[in-house]
Amino acid sequence: MTGLLLRPHPAAAPPGGVAEVVEWFGAMQAQDLASGMWSLGVRLPGSSHADVHAALERREALRTWPMRGTIHLVPARDARWLLELTGVRALAGAARRREFLGLSEAEADRAADVLGNTLAGGGRLTRAECVAALTAAGIDGAGQRGYHLLWYAAQRGVTCIAPNVGTEQTFALLDEWAPGQHRPDRDEALATLALRYFRSHGPTTRQDFAGWTGLTAADAKRAIAAAGDDLTAVLVDGTEAVLHTPLLDAPRDPVDDTLALPGFDEYLLGFKDRTLMLDPEHRQAIIPGGNGVFQATIVCGGRVVGTWKRSLAKTRVTLAVHPLVDLDPARRKQAEEALSRYADFLALPPRVTWPD
Repeated sequence: MTGLLLRPHPAAAPPGGVAEVVEWFGAMQAQDLASGMWSLGVRLPGSSHADVHAALERREALRTWPMRGTIHLVPARDARWLLELTGVRALAGAARRREFLGLSEAEADRAADVLGNTLAGGGRLTRAECVAALTAAGIDGAGQRGYHLLWYAAQRGVTCIAPNVGTEQTFALLDEWAPGQHRPDRDEALATLALRYFRSHGPTTRQDFAGWTGLTAADAKRAIAAAGDDLTAVLVDGTEAVLHTPLLDAPRDPVDDTLALPGFDEYLLGFKDRTLMLDPEHRQAIIPGGNGVFQATIVCGGRVVGTWKRSLAKTRVTLAVHPLVDLDPARRKQAEEALSRYADFLALPPRVTWPD
């Protein structure tokens, strides 16, 4: 919880804004925008949804598909090298998807060129407008074809996802939206990625790092070695893990926090092995059907003890809690206080409900 910025970190000052949070992690899963916004908000106490949106408009971070074909928030100036380092495997595996959709590589490349030309000069288009531009150029963007072509253009580093305008997802040219891209060599890029992952998730294993980044086992090992003395090997319950070195001498404070976390938060999604945070018997409640859609969680003392869902109205937000374990009145009050912080983030009064 310390590395994940859900508690004070002994080796780092509290983050001052969105840019600092995203750079600390290196990348934060954000395919669900509402979840990604609260992942930032919960780590920036006192911030609002409007504050986070304004920071993204200032380009403190951006969304793209750097790893595993999944949308993440990344530091704006690091987007290109992340795409080149971790996105290449997703790009290489796209041929099968194109075949299924009836697209050729030449069509995908032409779509990227069309989007690049259409957006040039500071343009910013909604998803529907991007698909319309492809259609006008004679490229069939109906259904999943359009989504794939938008993904492909971003994966190639032509475009990126800009902040929503209202409820509409928008796209811009990466080089125009985030000029001045940092261009480290491969070993520096690997070292940076390893350091950011393990300082924000460790102690955890090399296998978790490879699973999170999509890197090969060989590249994961090379990345940890390249990070040098900033990372240290430790044993956790007899398993070799990697830790951010400054934490070796950190005090072991008791953890009794109660948090309301979004579904797609690094707290669970940053790991392949989630047994430290989640009882196996509760896995089905968090990932119903194993379909990759994670429920928002109530976390007490580092353990998942319930789920919650929101229902938005103009005048309030209803937050329905579903405990996975028995919660005494004190714990219920703590959970309601955590959910009230989320309501404050949305600038709406909360109504918290419990099962009868």
